[in-house]
Amino acid sequence: MTIEPPALPRVDGLARWVAGQPPRQTIKDLFPAFCGELAARGFAIWRGSLALEVLHPEVSGWLHVWTGETASVRQSDRATAATSSAYLDSPTRIVDETERTFRARLDGPSAMPLLEELRQEGATDYVMFPLPFLDRTRTAVMSFATRAPDGFGEEDLQDLEWAARILSPYAERQVLRRIAADFLDTYVGPRTGSRIFEGRVSRGEVEEIEAALWFTDLRGFTRLSEEAPIGAVIGTLNTWFGAMGEAIEAHGGEILKFIGDAVLAIFPIGPGRGRAAACRDALAAANDFCARSDTLSRERAAAGAPPLGFGLALHVGHVAYGNVGAARRLDFTVIGPAVNRASRLQGLAKELGRRVLLSGAFAEALDQPLVDLGLHALRGVPEPQRVFGLP
Repeated sequence: MTIEPPALPRVDGLARWVAGQPPRQTIKDLFPAFCGELAARGFAIWRGSLALEVLHPEVSGWLHVWTGETASVRQSDRATAATSSAYLDSPTRIVDETERTFRARLDGPSAMPLLEELRQEGATDYVMFPLPFLDRTRTAVMSFATRAPDGFGEEDLQDLEWAARILSPYAERQVLRRIAADFLDTYVGPRTGSRIFEGRVSRGEVEEIEAALWFTDLRGFTRLSEEAPIGAVIGTLNTWFGAMGEAIEAHGGEILKFIGDAVLAIFPIGPGRGRAAACRDALAAANDFCARSDTLSRERAAAGAPPLGFGLALHVGHVAYGNVGAARRLDFTVIGPAVNRASRLQGLAKELGRRVLLSGAFAEALDQPLVDLGLHALRGVPEPQRVFGLP
């Protein structure tokens, strides 16, 4: 059903104003400007808020708040957002469940913490509108509060609801863009995700890059997965991967893929980070991860669980970085002899009883003492390779 816009003088031209804003302006800047425009048009609004739910493993959503001359943005934790008292005792929950406008006169104490806080700050009336997003699985609401002695009149409510409808498509567009970017960051990493988002999705489209390569594998995983309940196995993997991801990202690396219990990560070489710097970053991440892994093993020992052993290989070289796969199922990855050597080097770590092994090429880029472990044959590599370990 088409809703015909009513004759609302204060809203007249508002859609044209929104459409005239900079095309790449983010909602972080657009919403405060929008509230300021409403105030300039005679709306007696003291506070405006825009709550947008996103799809992210750690972040539930973003709350944009405007109060006159100030604007702020804060995020909510996905793990606690739906069960927190701030949500359960809020207008947002009511609007989520009813999909209807919520309105409350603030002429007396309120059981809702947010409304009571606003009342004590001088607010007299509050209204929240559900935004008509096409994706109804995502929460999107806009609210306004006033300090006008008589609160909002019926004309005010009608005007504000239509104003919220005008901004809604712009807010949804930015939410969808944010979800797409977060989704790619989460599943393929920020560097790779940005390339996919830029349109590099053709099969066979690759570029040659140079990078320090990280290849690690959890030892004893087969036995663990056979003996432990599946929930415990998943929990162990998530804890171990979490510690590794934090170490890699803290030093400028990017996890490219999980292969069962193995991890392939890259530390790209390019403008601003040369070969030596990338190798130093990768080695710093390895030392960081070893320390984190030791902490995890002590915690597991205290709980009566076996330690987590692993083998980690560090190599550096040129790789093909891009799309390979089937016509409708692509994988953005790195391939080439350097990746093969990193994988073979990781396998050698177990034979030598070492947690961390460095290739000769990687060691040459460093200016620090290492342990020369001699020449070793790597499966599929024509000549024996010199291998190094940490002191």
